[in-house]
Amino acid sequence: MRISATVITKNEERNIERCLSALDFADEIVVVDAESSDRTVELAKRFTQRVYINPWPGHIQQKNHAIELAQSEWILSVDADEVITPELKQEIIALRQKQNETIEGYYISRRSNFIGKWIEHCGWSPDYHLRLFLKSRGRFGGMNPHDIVLLNGPKAYFKQPMLHYTYPSLDVYLSRLNSYTTIAAKEMKNRNKRFRLRYIILSPPATFFKMYVIKAGFLDGWEGFILCVLSSFYVLIKYLKLWELNLKGTASEN
Repeated sequence: MRISATVITKNEERNIERCLSALDFADEIVVVDAESSDRTVELAKRFTQRVYINPWPGHIQQKNHAIELAQSEWILSVDADEVITPELKQEIIALRQKQNETIEGYYISRRSNFIGKWIEHCGWSPDYHLRLFLKSRGRFGGMNPHDIVLLNGPKAYFKQPMLHYTYPSLDVYLSRLNSYTTIAAKEMKNRNKRFRLRYIILSPPATFFKMYVIKAGFLDGWEGFILCVLSSFYVLIKYLKLWELNLKGTASEN
């Protein structure tokens, strides 16, 4: 069971060493960098010579490009801000030694850190993602920037989680919020989704209520409250940007 670990990067010098150093059990590490302006590429080459530069085409497209460059039969797709723990590493190594030939993909849960706190509720835990899969059977799909692996074959679950250092500060969150909401709005427009007033009246408070009350975000303390507020704000901005794109499209048609 040969495994290629694939990682896509863009200005990840803060995370890349922590990520790649935990992938030493893989048969190869493939890094696809989207023209970083920091030391990401330099640092990545300390762990692998298979570092490629590819202008940013989108999350789904970049991850699939990394898969195409991989040479092993199994793909372990890891984001630069994620870390395979020693416990999960041992579970994967044990799988390699006693592989179930009927399984084509494996889910890994993520334990996510938000501004210094490990979030245990808010709908963030357990947070399972299909990350180890047969190259011949799986590819990324979904809607940018929230990609998912599409695989119709039998799947199983690892018990141990990976660590996800998703938002180390509010600055990082707000920066990504602006970027991700723009991407999401463009994706919706490209799929001919039209803005509706109910999206900004109902969806943001519904998001907060779901995360904070139904998903027990209040148990995550002050950080949980902030996360739920910002998540509802994300939804608001996403739909307002869709409204703006629809408005510009209407103006250009006239």
